[in-house]
Amino acid sequence: MTTPSALERPTGVPLARRLAAHLVLLPAVALALLPPRHIRTVLGVLRRGAAPATTAQAQAARDAMCAASLRCAGPKGCLPRSLGAALLCRLGGTWPTWCTGVRVVPPFTAHAWIEAEGRPVGEGVPEGYFTPLVTVGALSRPSDR
Repeated sequence: MTTPSALERPTGVPLARRLAAHLVLLPAVALALLPPRHIRTVLGVLRRGAAPATTAQAQAARDAMCAASLRCAGPKGCLPRSLGAALLCRLGGTWPTWCTGVRVVPPFTAHAWIEAEGRPVGEGVPEGYFTPLVTVGALSRPSDR
């Protein structure tokens, strides 16, 4: 999977946030090894009880993952980066929309990212650049659980 973003590692991420990112890094990498349907199932369970993440919360989680891991900051780290950011948001009681899909413009490439408030977070691409194929968003009502 590739991404046009993640050009450099963010600076100024607080130590506590970087430590939390290290905490979720191993589970994120392990999740990335699973088939998509299993990832969706696990994330579907983990999102329960979480409020939707704001753009600022999701961006802070994404930045922390990139600051904590060269792999996550790199062009091929989109899956563990997006999973780790979702897990990091969950530690704070929120949940972004986790997405995996494809780039709309040629060449065809797969990509994973997080969204908040209906927009991709930290991707640096125009809206509609990616088409989501699998999404796991926050539950909006108790009856959705």
